[in-house]
Amino acid sequence: MSVEGYLIEHCAPTLASLKTASLFSCPCRGQEDLQKELAECSRRLCPKGVELVLLRRGERSALVYVYRKGRLARELSARPVAAFLRQLGYCDLSEEGAIACLAGRLAARGGFPHEIGLFLGYPLCDVQGFIRHAGRHCKCCGYWKVYGDEAEAQSLFQKFDRCREAYRRMFRRGCSLEQLTVAAGARQQGL
Repeated sequence: MSVEGYLIEHCAPTLASLKTASLFSCPCRGQEDLQKELAECSRRLCPKGVELVLLRRGERSALVYVYRKGRLARELSARPVAAFLRQLGYCDLSEEGAIACLAGRLAARGGFPHEIGLFLGYPLCDVQGFIRHAGRHCKCCGYWKVYGDEAEAQSLFQKFDRCREAYRRMFRRGCSLEQLTVAAGARQQGL
């Protein structure tokens, strides 16, 4: 599958501006090939306010972070989120600084630091609940484990699922990645 295919499959709600960010893992056919594909997609999506970052690269796969630049900045700077991240050792909460710190924590641990949920737009109460309960005793599970507002989360999960299905269909019919990516500040309707 191409990087475009992974973006449609795993990042449609982010492309539609329904979600702050998404992650996907893809096989590394060759570092240079993957870097070229990511750079090309970044070039095409940057004018729409979407960035792609290679967070981690292993021998066989790479972890790619796709995010809405302005939206991530707003979410990381919210007082409760910023205070929580500072407690975890995040000193620079600019987008670039926070993402660099996250990438460093990913490399150091080998697994996923739980605060990654904040970088994906998950509610702080759900990230904190996941940490507090070690991933158990959630109210429901979908795109993330929910410890807070279950009804709101279920509504979002359904919206994300409808979005992904619509994007798959439109992509198969020939819509380009640029056509499917909502510009920063615009809203996706009717999903």
